[in-house]
Amino acid sequence: MVGVKVVAAAVIAAATPVSAQDYPNKVVRLVVPYLSGGSTDIIARILSARMSASFGQQVIVDNRGGGGSIPGTDAVVRAAPDGYTLLLANIALGANPSLFRKLPYDAERDLAPVAIVAIMPTLLVSHPSLPVRDVKELIALAKARPGALYYGSAGNGSVNHLTMEVFRWMAGIDVVHVPYKGGAPAFTEVIGGQLSLMFPTLVMSSYHVKAGRLIPLGISSAKRASILPDIPTIAETGLPGFDVNEWQILAVPSRTPAPIIERVQAELVKALQNPEAKERILWLGAEPVGSTPKEAAAFLKNETARWARVAKEARIPLVE
Repeated sequence: MVGVKVVAAAVIAAATPVSAQDYPNKVVRLVVPYLSGGSTDIIARILSARMSASFGQQVIVDNRGGGGSIPGTDAVVRAAPDGYTLLLANIALGANPSLFRKLPYDAERDLAPVAIVAIMPTLLVSHPSLPVRDVKELIALAKARPGALYYGSAGNGSVNHLTMEVFRWMAGIDVVHVPYKGGAPAFTEVIGGQLSLMFPTLVMSSYHVKAGRLIPLGISSAKRASILPDIPTIAETGLPGFDVNEWQILAVPSRTPAPIIERVQAELVKALQNPEAKERILWLGAEPVGSTPKEAAAFLKNETARWARVAKEARIPLVE
């Protein structure tokens, strides 16, 4: 019996390098745990096109929206660790352990980060009917009308939700969260005036800001955005030290062989360096990164710890 186990282990060990060398020999799924149309989905489609060409196999985007990105992430955790199911996760991956009472997975244990893909700010916008034109006026109004202002998000743990919760905490105001299954439907409600506020991505909001349908109040990052250089940061205009960014990380199931992770990381970096892909990502207001797996793992660990502190200090309520 011992001899059989030794032989079996040897066969598995010998098979791994071969499978890595042959990878990929079929379609690769890139799971986006959100509906189509948001920044994570757009970046996924930019990457899938370039990686399909480089791999010589199709990389298809699989949108699995809803549930605060948890069902889509769990689908990847449960997938075979063979490199044929990838996850393009975002800020929710680091924040969800501090927002949900129970998760069906442990991201640090069950996922292997491949690379940091991109980092991007968001833009605080208000509907024109709201009598505010800058951050200070918004804070004054919210303090005068506690619980009367509603903001939209792509769901619990989304960048729209998290950024506003940090804003609420730092400003000392009371605003009401209205979560949706995706950023696009929430954004539509803000444009229509059903909601007052949101932190959408720059590319989602810039056209409507220029058309006068939305009022830009401040960029969420510590520095101004290159695609909207005339709009000041929130830190400049009312809340010194405010700095929250959206980010994306590519990850795979944790038991994926290292040679396959290395191949995926190399192809991702190649895709991010493609001039056309890079230009499109910059157009989103994002900064392409393309880190190593080790750097991505350290980044995710730091972000998870950061959001644990923020959730506690800001008293963000747990979702059952």
